[in-house]
Amino acid sequence: MPAEFGVGICAVPLQPSTDCPPDAVFLDGYYTTRDGTPAKTSNVFCVFERYAGDIMWRHSETILPGDTVEVRPDVTLVVRMTSLSGILAVKASAYTHKDQIQEEAYGTIVAENTIGTCHSHFLSFHLDLDIDGDANSLKKAHLQTVGVMNGSSSPRKSYWTVVDEVAKTESDAKIRLGSGATEIIVVNPNKRTKVGNNIGYRLIPGPLAGPLLVEHDPEQIRGAFSNYDLWVTPYNKSEKWAAGPYIDRARGDDTIAKWTLRNRKIENKDIVLWYTLGFHHAPQQEDFPIMPTLSGSFELRPSNFFDRNPVLKVKTLKSVKMG
Repeated sequence: MPAEFGVGICAVPLQPSTDCPPDAVFLDGYYTTRDGTPAKTSNVFCVFERYAGDIMWRHSETILPGDTVEVRPDVTLVVRMTSLSGILAVKASAYTHKDQIQEEAYGTIVAENTIGTCHSHFLSFHLDLDIDGDANSLKKAHLQTVGVMNGSSSPRKSYWTVVDEVAKTESDAKIRLGSGATEIIVVNPNKRTKVGNNIGYRLIPGPLAGPLLVEHDPEQIRGAFSNYDLWVTPYNKSEKWAAGPYIDRARGDDTIAKWTLRNRKIENKDIVLWYTLGFHHAPQQEDFPIMPTLSGSFELRPSNFFDRNPVLKVKTLKSVKMG
């Protein structure tokens, strides 16, 4: 995110035991001020391991004597900077009760004379994965239904299979997710496992939110990166921010929507994924005056990157604590 809007210039130091665990490692951050000079914010990132009581893997053998059970705890490496919380975006109003509102208020009355305004948040994640080398491809694994031919000996009428499609150009990789019928995998087409699968990493999206504005709205033109949940471009060091370097002074002429009009080749290239994480906020009274934290996420998980489950020999939490 460019420093003149939000994440850079508004970042504040994180506090041990409140923003992050006391044993976390804290890192400084740097950004460019409005006059172009570099500035430092101390302790703007924290890094720590989190044991949240989740399960990494579990297996039981109930048919064997003793009911053998093996369980391993999930350990998450957290890199934290900020969260979706804070003072609600509001505007003054003459209204003191909802029944008085007879026209568009552009939000929810959350207190007397106070409207919490409707708005959206979109974040673009620049994912330069380089799966075992920088020559990568985007594979769309389509989950497709196949009908069983009449006359088959099987009583089944259908099954489903996976049909792979490799994106060859930027246009092929402008993707709106949400149907659950396509899985997104970045593969190295030049490297395979022992049994012949291309190694890769899979993108698992969390809850999705697309833009609610029309595409020719000036705000949407500037924020055109939110038109798709996923974009892929060939690596270019000058293409660093999906919305361009100067968001709130821009006219949308230097965004990922413009770059990808060139429809460059992305197969077996050094590529960058741009994942859009979005939230729509229709305020509620419980969000006022300080909104409780709202969370969103996505996951990057190995896809045929290892020859077997790489966490089979992870120690139990008990053995870790006992040293």
